[in-house]
Amino acid sequence: MREWQKETVYQIYPRSFQDSNGDGVGDINGIISRLDYLQKLGIGLIWLTPMYRSPGNDNGYDIADYYQIDPVFGTMEDFENLLNEAHKRNIKIIMDMVLNHTSNENHWFQEALKSKDNPYHDFYIWKDPVDGHEPNNWVSKFSGSAWKYVPELDQYYLHLYDVTMPDLNWRNEKLRNKIFKMLKYWAAKGIDGFRLDVINNISKAKEMPNDTFVTPLDDGRNFYTNGPHVHEYIHEMYEKVFGPNNFVTVGELSSTPISEAIKYTNPDRQELSMAFTFHHVKVDYTNGNKWTLGQYKLSDLTRVLSEWQVKMNAHGGWNALFWNNHDQPRAISRFTNDTKYRDQSAKLLAMVEFGLQGTPYIYQGDEIAMKNAYFTDIKQYNDHESINAYNELVKNGVAEETAIKILQQKSRENARLPMQWNSQRNYGFTTGQPWLKPLHHDDYSVEKVLKMKNNIFDFYRALIFLRKHKEILINGQYKLLNSQDNSVYSYERINNKGKILVMANFTDQMQERKIANGFDLLLGNYEGIKLNKDTVTLRPYESVMLEK
Repeated sequence: MREWQKETVYQIYPRSFQDSNGDGVGDINGIISRLDYLQKLGIGLIWLTPMYRSPGNDNGYDIADYYQIDPVFGTMEDFENLLNEAHKRNIKIIMDMVLNHTSNENHWFQEALKSKDNPYHDFYIWKDPVDGHEPNNWVSKFSGSAWKYVPELDQYYLHLYDVTMPDLNWRNEKLRNKIFKMLKYWAAKGIDGFRLDVINNISKAKEMPNDTFVTPLDDGRNFYTNGPHVHEYIHEMYEKVFGPNNFVTVGELSSTPISEAIKYTNPDRQELSMAFTFHHVKVDYTNGNKWTLGQYKLSDLTRVLSEWQVKMNAHGGWNALFWNNHDQPRAISRFTNDTKYRDQSAKLLAMVEFGLQGTPYIYQGDEIAMKNAYFTDIKQYNDHESINAYNELVKNGVAEETAIKILQQKSRENARLPMQWNSQRNYGFTTGQPWLKPLHHDDYSVEKVLKMKNNIFDFYRALIFLRKHKEILINGQYKLLNSQDNSVYSYERINNKGKILVMANFTDQMQERKIANGFDLLLGNYEGIKLNKDTVTLRPYESVMLEK
């Protein structure tokens, strides 16, 4: 067992966490001011989304300078202070790193634009026009073509994401060495690991043929997801940076099958510590299409979670467990009930996650049951992906009102609302105008929740404690009970010392289920659990963790 496998990670989206200077944007000193709060919660690692110098077209995932802290967040001295203060509290810091692409304002790309002979030109992926148009039909994740024409060079550059974010050419050894040098710079600062953004896209097929569009997934990704050299590139990073520094690393692996995720995370291969995969948060995509008013079946959700639990465990892989992050709408609004049964729903999701095998991640606000933004006007959105999706929907004949409802359900902006600290103006996030304006539709805050009896914050603390002290939650085998149940998710964790049973009622109706004899209550999200000799009666959104 590796030490970090018992820990819990807390993801901070710095822009929305805590503003210390009144400019409306969260910053490093704001994070420092809340470290005692995070220590009280019991987390062992913080994952910080990017704080490098950036024009902000993708909220920091478009890096203009890998070596500089963006002034909107503070200074390098502030960052070093954050490292020191976190480490004093036995909290490790994982930095987000984007190695698939840079900002078009990055020095490398500015040089690449000067001429085809410039040494930096080959740091990016360029293709000549084909019959006067794009080299192929690949689609950007942000909609539209994945290619941008530069008339001065009579070439297209590849951008799998925003047009201002050109993809790097990992086949170029000089580029790789520049990247390794930069990673070592941050290692020398004393950080404890990296979360690697869209890392499974860094190796593109040498030939770049058209894709088929037979399904929404046949949009080009067949030729760059988990590409031909991705594992050797990551192993090279491990040998030069991750291994020597004993780093904790997590790769974002969208559209990745289990067989590949095992390769990325099996320690014998020396690549990554764990994997973020997203199949479970796509179960409400209609025919694979995200931008729809989707519904989900619990049996689909449990099937996906279970498949990853069983197969990753069997082959030495390791999951990063999550419901929420900066790119996902709030799970409490998506999968459960964020009104009448809000507290129970938040605790249910937490229990289901923490009972699984893998490293659990809490996204800021999970611990106080934050919910979706429910913006009512496209003007309230900042996120390029959401705005592009809205425009595309309306262009294709979807009513504006319906398009807004789709964004209310699916937009990642839902997770980017400023953290709700207290009942003051802007929830105590800032004394100025927040970069993303909350609607004050919600009376939940840290201040309020901490005063509640049996609150969600303390429930998370209990789960974090259990993971540190119950070995079965780390190494126990996973077993799904009743795969066809569309109301209650029941699973067991089993080792040679005993068994833990998790049961979660994902409905607003009472549910009764049979259980084997001999189980005792370990934790529940209601008072007065109705546990009989061989049955358990679950109230709306009730969850229990039983042990024998």
